[in-house]
Amino acid sequence: MARIAVIGAGMGAMAAAARLAVAGHRVVVYERTGTYGGAVRRLERDGFGFDTGPGLFTLPAVYRDLFLKTGREPLEECVELVQVDPSSHHVFADGTRVSLPNASRAGVVSALDEALGAGAGRRWGDLLVRAREAWNRMRRPLLEEPLWPNWQVLAEREPYPAVPHRRLLRTRVAGTLAEVGAWELREPRLTALLESHALAFGLDPRTAPANAAILAYMEHAFGTWYVRGGMRELARAVYERCLARKVEFVFGAEVTALAEKDGRAAGVELTDGTVAEADFVVAGVSPAVLDRLNRGTPVRGDGEVPAQRPGASRLTVLLALRGGRPDGAAHRTVVHSADRDAELDALSGDTGRAAAPTVTVLRPDDPALVPDAGHESVTLTAAVPARGGDPAARAEQLITVAERAIPDLRERLLWHQVHTPADIAEETGAEDGAVPPPALAADGGRRLHPANSTRTPGLFTVGGWSHPGGGLAHAGMSGALVAGLIVEGPDFRGSQ
Repeated sequence: MARIAVIGAGMGAMAAAARLAVAGHRVVVYERTGTYGGAVRRLERDGFGFDTGPGLFTLPAVYRDLFLKTGREPLEECVELVQVDPSSHHVFADGTRVSLPNASRAGVVSALDEALGAGAGRRWGDLLVRAREAWNRMRRPLLEEPLWPNWQVLAEREPYPAVPHRRLLRTRVAGTLAEVGAWELREPRLTALLESHALAFGLDPRTAPANAAILAYMEHAFGTWYVRGGMRELARAVYERCLARKVEFVFGAEVTALAEKDGRAAGVELTDGTVAEADFVVAGVSPAVLDRLNRGTPVRGDGEVPAQRPGASRLTVLLALRGGRPDGAAHRTVVHSADRDAELDALSGDTGRAAAPTVTVLRPDDPALVPDAGHESVTLTAAVPARGGDPAARAEQLITVAERAIPDLRERLLWHQVHTPADIAEETGAEDGAVPPPALAADGGRRLHPANSTRTPGLFTVGGWSHPGGGLAHAGMSGALVAGLIVEGPDFRGSQ
């Protein structure tokens, strides 16, 4: 039985802790804040409840596997999973609206043809077929296996199928998601639909590689899911599974340094100077924090995937509304920006024209989130630059955009509260509250995340800032990969 110290109680860290405990190890989690879940938090006020982190997720199989491998009770006995239908409702810049059924290709094709014109659905369906091919090429190396030692192969190869485009008598192949939309969809509203999946992770489609199209495919293929009571319930279930497997949690315990002995990770040092000895250390913190804990010495060596620079963050506005949720209201509505280029310039740090962002409006049909049937809990989210900007002004901007989805919003508004990038930084420790995107191939490796193993023996990394990147499903997979590397050793080849 090995002693394992886990830094942080985020979703990836808890997923690793539960699996390691089941394997017979003594696991202690040290969390500097007073609770678990990382960015998966919940705010309660006046009988209203809100998710301040992810509001929906895809790939529930990742957490079904976690619960299958760590106990008798399956995931569905610990939380109530709800498949959201329609998957999303879209309000485009010109006022066009369309609702997309959940995980139904024929339904989506029909809906797009009706709303956007004949042929729109076919073009979207053809794109999903190509995205599926890219997913099949990427699924194992970028989700289910430890990062390859020869990761450069993934950095050089674009897995999205080449669809030549002739321009000025020259044949070109799309290298970015924006080019995929412009050349294959040839319809600005369809392009906005595609790009919204990248924007949800703060990715600029003008620079994101073409294989970012898999983000749309994953939602289409595996559905969009909600946990009754809010996504915080998923974090609670994982935490309780850890407790059932005898994982120990120490809250309010900030790790200030890594302990090392004979060139190997040997535990963690806490703020009071005590050292908790361990045979392995699993760090669920951002790369900058981990290097600082390593007394300023980078834990990554030359030739390894460099840590991604902190990019976009997320602004969330929590709305308490008088009046019940209308019948037929979509759980998720995406209100697309009226000035796409200005939005992307602002997101990438260009301080030029101010632009209203693409806003996701979440209206869960969930009695647990409201004081009674005469009120509604609504959450607005948008990707924003990690640095700069006035949160209050941005929040007002989001509310104005959301009126396109909820026309009587201001008349019904009792109060609102803003969850800012600074709040995310406090909860997760990530620089400027940056939100990590999932790993993607190509683009010279700039979209990959560092391997879960490090050049310090016994030190492993987990969570959104290490392979396979951000998002609930990817965080859960990082926990499975770290547990496999510790239990089975360097010959571990990935989840089966």
